[in-house]
Amino acid sequence: MTTAAPTDLRRALEAANVPCLTMCLVQLTGDLRWLEEPYAPTRARGLDDHDTGGLPDAVQDEIRDAAAAAVEAFRAGTPAAVPTPRGDLLLRMLRTFTGEPVGDEFEPMMAETLGAAAPEPTPRPTVPPGTDALVIGAGVGGLLAVATLRGMGIPVTALERNTEVAGTWRENRYPGAGVDTPSHLYSYSFRPHPWSTAFGRRDEVFDYLRDYADEADLRRSIEFGVEVEAATWDEATSRWELVIRRRDGTRETRTASLLISAVGQLNRPTMPDLPGLDAFAGPLFHSARWPDDLDLAGRRVAVVGTGASAMQIVPRIAGVADAVTIFQRSPQWIAPHAGYFDEIGAERQQVLAEVPFYAGWYRTRLAWTFNDKVHPALVVDPDWEHPERSVNAANDGHRRHFTRYLEAELEGRPDLVAKALPHYPPFGKRMLLDNGWFAALRRDDVELVTEAVAEVLPHGLRTTSGAEHDADVVIMATGFAAHEFLAGVDVQGRAGSLAEVWGSDDARAHLGVTVPGFPNLFLLSGPNTALGHGGSQITIIELQMRYVARLVAGMLDGGSSALEVRADVAAAYDAEVDAAHAGMIWTHPGMTNWYRNAAGRVVNTLPWRIVDYRARLEASGPGDFEVR
Repeated sequence: MTTAAPTDLRRALEAANVPCLTMCLVQLTGDLRWLEEPYAPTRARGLDDHDTGGLPDAVQDEIRDAAAAAVEAFRAGTPAAVPTPRGDLLLRMLRTFTGEPVGDEFEPMMAETLGAAAPEPTPRPTVPPGTDALVIGAGVGGLLAVATLRGMGIPVTALERNTEVAGTWRENRYPGAGVDTPSHLYSYSFRPHPWSTAFGRRDEVFDYLRDYADEADLRRSIEFGVEVEAATWDEATSRWELVIRRRDGTRETRTASLLISAVGQLNRPTMPDLPGLDAFAGPLFHSARWPDDLDLAGRRVAVVGTGASAMQIVPRIAGVADAVTIFQRSPQWIAPHAGYFDEIGAERQQVLAEVPFYAGWYRTRLAWTFNDKVHPALVVDPDWEHPERSVNAANDGHRRHFTRYLEAELEGRPDLVAKALPHYPPFGKRMLLDNGWFAALRRDDVELVTEAVAEVLPHGLRTTSGAEHDADVVIMATGFAAHEFLAGVDVQGRAGSLAEVWGSDDARAHLGVTVPGFPNLFLLSGPNTALGHGGSQITIIELQMRYVARLVAGMLDGGSSALEVRADVAAAYDAEVDAAHAGMIWTHPGMTNWYRNAAGRVVNTLPWRIVDYRARLEASGPGDFEVR
């Protein structure tokens, strides 16, 4: 227990989030007056932390003084009056805390996020001799899969093509790389971390995952430098047979009872099919393959694309390169966040570490703001009178807010406003956070070209109009083959080839996790589980791995060796997914996005809120499966 002086803590509380502090007061003292006026915070606007709660300075100081006294009493031995708020009290606290009508259905999930309810324990089934598992990938999902299966008593090995863990956070090393979900939310729920910035930079996220692999002793269950080429289900033995290739080119066969894909959705960079790609005289590369020795000083740089990667890269290289030319096919909606670059200083770290329950409430605040809060604004209102620009009244309000922000940031530059203002509804593509993008666009040495690239020349790029743009370096920020789940692995199950079942871009899986005809195969971050409405993908992965553990434990305890989702159950789920997406913004005809395949079907994103998906996972049980 910390021995820091109360006066030191009171000073640190000046940096605390007041709504979080107020909820801590309720738990420490049991005094419900803190949920009433004048202490109840106002509703937050936008994505900011709303640290003051919208309260007058005097009220904020009263809350801080009371919190310091409550923490001092707790240190002196006074127990917390409400250590685990649940039910109606927790809902009241959540509604006061957010200033919004939090639905009853959020209570179980938020209780777990807060730490007021224990997560579902890892099952310990009876594991028959010979039962084992192989995991493809050692990123966020692969590490969790290894830890979970080992905790169940199942021998497991992860096969990782790289020489280190962390997946996308190892591979993406471009300037400005980082998360667009707050650090304290983009982390395992069971492994908090004293993040140095509000939105984690790539190196710290990479170190976080490496440290987890070390501390949990996961590396002994990982083979590095191994590419999985094929996986075939053997019905006679109820085992998967994998062909793997090592870096020296040698191949060997491995078998396992269980196969888990943890390769994710954004792991295969895509390069545009342009004439002249091999003709460029200088460095030309995908943003996910950034050269270690690249020096941009004094060079003319072309950036193709204006998605998340480009939006992080451009502000960091503008002013370093001699000139930056950005090639935009369509503009992106950008949300303001005043705290995007905030460092989490010593005072905030002290509050997170020393105030009981504060870290839980802070994560809960982020979970509400960045997860499901915005989802209703993305549901199509068929009676909405302006469907060409938005999908409902709330979505139109977002459009006005983001438009005002864009116009303010580009004030005096009507040319840039015309180029940068999207015409489709906000959130039709994943919302991006402004990390200096608009400021970079205003620079004299940055040019925004609103034409697609048609050809690569030895000295630069030619656009569809025929205009030529000279460049010394070309960065392809052109995204990933997100529709090609398990691409590069020839998966053969009872139903034949997975590639043939799915086609080139139409992957489907029950709850995004299991596929009929492919027993004992489980997908993490599978089809229709990416978060288009915002939030942390780690939350989804944890829920999925919990589900997989429950399924496997039930199979083993039931004396079975093979588990396969029923075809009718999977078909019914597919129909529900498609019906739900028909009423969501991602099917709006006004834009293209990486969520939809060539036929217009949404393949990648989850149509529901996280709380709804969690409930579906919990409701799925043995009746959905055939066991043998």
